[in-house]
Parts: sequence; structure tokens; C-alpha cells
Amino acid sequence: MNIIITGASKGIGKSIAEKFGAENNTLLLCARNEVLLKETAVAMQAEFPASKIKYMPADLSEKKQVIAFAEWCLQYGTPDILINNAGRYIAGNITDEPDGSLQKMMDTNLYSAYELTRKLLPGMIKKGSGHIFNICSIASLHAYEGGGGYSISKFALNGFSQNLRSELKPHGIKVTAVFPGAVLTDSWGSYDNSAKRIMEATDVAAMILAATKLSAQAVVEEIVLRPQLGDL
Repeated sequence: MNIIITGASKGIGKSIAEKFGAENNTLLLCARNEVLLKETAVAMQAEFPASKIKYMPADLSEKKQVIAFAEWCLQYGTPDILINNAGRYIAGNITDEPDGSLQKMMDTNLYSAYELTRKLLPGMIKKGSGHIFNICSIASLHAYEGGGGYSISKFALNGFSQNLRSELKPHGIKVTAVFPGAVLTDSWGSYDNSAKRIMEATDVAAMILAATKLSAQAVVEEIVLRPQLGDL
């Protein structure tokens, strides 16, 4: 299968890529950091030689780069799975977050998924199959202290997911919105998870992989994952 994963150089995106890489697929990976993306792709190709690991660095907060990445992906054929994982987090409340924060996060968290999906959909619709995953957040479901513009942008991504699901039902294309709670990624810095308080990125990846294994007539519309002891 041809699988597109954005934000694939680390964290959840990298874990998702590793899950699909282990199953002999063609992976088309994207991230902003060219050095880290190349290191990730080269390591995965060595670990999963039966898969084809391709990569293109791009800043998906910029529409021109989104379109360039989409056109690059289409060289390899119509995607079977699209995972919109690219995201950005800037802490702050609406009343005090840095000026421009909402715009920056909307560009990365919503518009990148919106523009990339629109560019890839014609081929998927013509093919009559495919699966789109939008990596939302628990912040897409309820407000929280310090969430501000981030929560707003993720609420918007959820709205995009729901509308997309409704529109694509007749075309055989599945849409799944994924809502992870606290996951141990770089955004947690040096957080000590020795007590296993928060989830691993592999937890999210495992659920996404499982959702792709269903029959054509079944879809997991939403995946909500939280730490066993609840949100932080």
C-alpha cells in the first residue's frame, strides 16, 4: 500500500511509520526538519528492507509546500492511506498567548490537512477506496487551561474530520479522527515517565494500524485514547 504520513520524523508520526513499515508498504514521509527526517527514513529503510521508504522535507504550514508535497506523493500513485499528523503547539491562554499564535497553529494543525487532503482526494475518489486519519487531540473535545489557540485549532481539525467523513461515505473512503491524550513525545521535554503515567507513541500507532484491518464495510470513526489514570 502507498501510505502518506506527515510529521513523520519523530513522536507519533514516527511510531506510525514504523508500524506500517514493518508490513512491507511504500511510505511517503514528510517533516520540516530535513536532517531528522532523512535520519529517520534511512534508519527505517535499513530496519524494514522489504518496504520502500521515501521522504520529502516540507513545512506544511505553507500552502505552496503542501501542494508540492502532494504532487511529489502522486508520482508514486494514488495513496491508500493518508495520515495527517503534522502539528504545532504553542502554549498559552487566549488572553495572553503570543500574538499570531492562533494563525500559526491553524496553518499547521488545520490548513495543512485541509489542503493536502483536497489535493489527494480526486484520485482516491476515482479509485473508490482509501483511509484518511486526522490526528486531533483530547484538546479537540474540551477546553483546558493553557490550551488557547491550540485547542481552537484542534477543535477545527475535528470539525474538518466530521465533515469529511460525511462527504466521503458514498465514495468508499474511510475517515477516522484520532484523539490522543497525553503521549510521551518531545513536547514533554525531560518528563519522567518511569511511573508509566502517560501513554507511549506506539499506543496511538497500534490503534491506527488496527483500524486499517477492518472490512471495507466497517469504519472506526473516532479513536479516543487517554492515560489509564486519566488526563493530566
